Amino acid sequence: VAPSPADAAAPAPGPQTLAGGELISHEHTTSGSVKLVRLADGSHVVRLEDLDTSNGPDLRVWLTDAPVKEGRAGWHVFDDGEYVSLGRLKGNKGSQNYVVPEDVDLSRYSSVTLWCDRFDVSFGAAELARA
Repeated sequence: VAPSPADAAAPAPGPQTLAGGELISHEHTTSGSVKLVRLADGSHVVRLEDLDTSNGPDLRVWLTDAPVKEGRAGWHVFDDGEYVSLGRLKGNKGSQNYVVPEDVDLSRYSSVTLWCDRFDVSFGAAELARA
């Protein structure tokens, strides 16, 4: 049986990037990119790609509703509003995924920060622009 035209137009199942952005430096020099990805099973992850930052104490990956600001003005804004911790930073270099809990309303969050819990400061952050 030949596939119908509707079947041919359907996107291939697999990861889909919903939003993304480039990391900017805050308290420590930070580079790389961030993607919000929907997996084939409908779950979501935040993916850090080509991350390079300092190996600080107690670093976390947070989804936040805070705007990303350049320089010192942006260092401390991320715990002022809503945020969801996705866990400890797995490594300060390379690419890695962080599972987003199912009950998180992704429309409420617009940025990702690498947050140092010990000193309440952002090492770096990225604004999530919808893809």
